[in-house]
Amino acid sequence: MKELREITDEQVRRINLKRKWAHGRWLKLNSKVYNTAMKLEEFAFSDGALSKKHKELIALGIGVITDCESCMQWHMSEAVKAGASQREVVEALEVAIEMGVVPATVHARFALEVMDSLFREPR
Repeated sequence: MKELREITDEQVRRINLKRKWAHGRWLKLNSKVYNTAMKLEEFAFSDGALSKKHKELIALGIGVITDCESCMQWHMSEAVKAGASQREVVEALEVAIEMGVVPATVHARFALEVMDSLFREPR
């Protein structure tokens, strides 16, 4: 498990600089795959049945589950730019917490079945 730490403005600045550097580098390399991924991002996060704000909050939750710090920082910033309130960000994080914890109970069902088979009394 990662050690708890406070993120500084400098760390956020570095994440943004790395992202911008990598983006620029990919563009200079004229990567068809990267360019396609950027188009996919543009389409995925545009307003539709779900607003950009709601899509960014979903992505924030996925960033939490996948432990992608850059994703969390980017999608939280984008959600706020799209009008998300602090309460909405908190609730998106709370959903991510639930989705990280509760699936373990689903996985534990298999363990219960194995336990029952190992400790089953002979017939």
